[in-house]
Amino acid sequence: GQETWDKLRFGRVQDTFMTYTVYDDILTLRLVEEVCSLLDVSADVFLKLFGEHFFNFCKQAGYDTMLRTLGGNLIEFIGNLDALHSYLALSYQEMNAPSFRVEMTDGGKMLLHYYSDRKGLHPIVPGIMEAVAREFFDSKVTMVVLNQSEEDERTGKKEHVVFLVKQINQVQKTIDQDYPSHKGEEFLKSMKDRYVSLAEKKSGWDLIRAVVLAEKGGHRCTFRPCYPEKLWMEEKAFCNAFPFHIVFDEDLKIRQTGVNIQKFVPGLQARDATLDQHFTVIHPQVTLTIESIRKFINSQFVLKNYNDQHSTLKLRGQMLWMDSLGCMLYLCSPKLRSLKELRDVGLHLADLAPHDVTRDLVLLNQQRLAEMELTNQLERKKEELRILSHHLEAEKQKTETLLYAMLPRHIANQLKDGKSVKAGEFEVCTILFSDVVTFTNICAACEPIHVVHMLNSMYSKFDRLTNIHDIYKVETIGDAYMVVGGVPVPIETHAHRVANFALGMRIAAREVTNPVTGKPIQIRVGLHTGPVLAGVVGEKMPRYCLFGDTVNTASRMESHGLPDHIHLSASTYSELKDAGFNIQQRGQIEVKGKGHMTTYFLLGNLLASEESIMGREVGKSLYTEVLDDQRKPGEEEKIHGTVKTVNFCVVNMWTSVNFTAPDPSHFDATPPFSWDITPPYETNSCNTPANDVNSRLCVLL
Repeated sequence: GQETWDKLRFGRVQDTFMTYTVYDDILTLRLVEEVCSLLDVSADVFLKLFGEHFFNFCKQAGYDTMLRTLGGNLIEFIGNLDALHSYLALSYQEMNAPSFRVEMTDGGKMLLHYYSDRKGLHPIVPGIMEAVAREFFDSKVTMVVLNQSEEDERTGKKEHVVFLVKQINQVQKTIDQDYPSHKGEEFLKSMKDRYVSLAEKKSGWDLIRAVVLAEKGGHRCTFRPCYPEKLWMEEKAFCNAFPFHIVFDEDLKIRQTGVNIQKFVPGLQARDATLDQHFTVIHPQVTLTIESIRKFINSQFVLKNYNDQHSTLKLRGQMLWMDSLGCMLYLCSPKLRSLKELRDVGLHLADLAPHDVTRDLVLLNQQRLAEMELTNQLERKKEELRILSHHLEAEKQKTETLLYAMLPRHIANQLKDGKSVKAGEFEVCTILFSDVVTFTNICAACEPIHVVHMLNSMYSKFDRLTNIHDIYKVETIGDAYMVVGGVPVPIETHAHRVANFALGMRIAAREVTNPVTGKPIQIRVGLHTGPVLAGVVGEKMPRYCLFGDTVNTASRMESHGLPDHIHLSASTYSELKDAGFNIQQRGQIEVKGKGHMTTYFLLGNLLASEESIMGREVGKSLYTEVLDDQRKPGEEEKIHGTVKTVNFCVVNMWTSVNFTAPDPSHFDATPPFSWDITPPYETNSCNTPANDVNSRLCVLL
């Protein structure tokens, strides 16, 4: 299954395999070892299962018809496997296929000899043969290893495994079941009575003919070929009709050759030329002796001319032993895969006999090779596209991360899906503004890079706190930092979250160094609670902005605050007064544009430690209520601060881009830091408001 394969290839084997690429057997054996370790099975069991699967794979790959025509029984099928491998080698030139030979003992036992250059893979054979017998010949086969040794019948260090094959014919078994002994006796008695009745009327050959006709061909006569007393073909005509053939005796001395093989291997015309002087056996890999050839007489023999320095001529054909002459006839033709090989050897199609199928094979295989090359190119392109798709997915994740840093997640998802996002009116939320005390003096006394590093350090800590307390970062301009709780997802504890965030900001600011004095920086924080209008504005860089008097009042709370203090409005105080926060009344102050207002200072949280506010306590949360996007249907009215939709212009920027929503498990990840570098506005360290009404983020309605 796919799940097991994913476990297997994860850090163990490579990701993909190409159809026409040759891989080393070390990788195969390693793959088998890893599978056996993962599935806790033995190598023999797994390889046998693989053999059965490989047979089914070959059928599905289009070789079903070809496999069915290899033979009428299992022995014929195995005997023609080498010929099939030789044909497939035309397409898969570097294929290192095994070889098979069937031996029938005097006791009627069937032995299957398996030869291979690749050790350790012989358990595949029983899996294949059992599947073949069951699928093609309706029989059951059991195979037992009788002997396993180094190859001694053929050249080279090859593996030689001998299997004892037992075959049970299911059809015969069915017939025996359908015709029990007593029914068989009745059948024979009726046949006997029928023949006796025929014998009373006819005799001799008429009786025999009547019996044969009565059975309607049930008993077929054994075919016996008829041979002429004289071969009606002269020697010259034979050598011309079969231009590629060799006749040699028991001592490998060449007695006769075809006309074209003489042209390309002129040494064969010498008086005492022998076969082993000019050729070596490529397949089957046996010693070039009469005994070895006769042992593998049913195999297809491939000989290579190794004396020719310019081109290598390979011959492929059949060995026929002529007992009366004591000679071997090698009826062959050039082994060619393509027109290029035909030219490399120096042959032309005219050199091949008209009846030789090599002509058609070369032309057809030329087209097949072209199709294989096209298929190989398509596979390579597919693999390249897979890699590019993987890289594209990584880049898309980066883009989405940047997008979610600019816009609320559900708002960004709506824009990606091509939906129209309407502005929303939030009945209640809490807004926070902060700035750095004496920021103007810092900018005047420091290098710009020092200011950038200071802001980067401060904002990185603040951004982490927004994830901890689940509030939305609206904007940063210069040293100004603006967040909101309860927008864009309404939540009951919006004021509590923003208040804890403000306490965390003050703690985090103490870890940021003032580049001028070398001491920790000081910030001013202001909070206000009230209704706002929120929506996406802009085309080149769309932003999710807040509009309303609540924004302006929160800004005033920050600008009228004191260094290292958290300034609260009366509305925010009413949300926090019974929630365990330590709050001190400041009294009435003159607020520019607002008149006299009673304000407060937030000193701390009596119910939460500094570690929990900073999010350093693992597995502990300050908030327990359900978020708006996690509530069940019908629970919307339970949340204080329901969103009302109003008509507001929203610019949709991503209608033509196809994105996929990210994994929700990534929601808690800290987004990458981003900030805007704009001319800093004036700050004032005293209690009186600065004349900076035009430097705020808010837009008044």
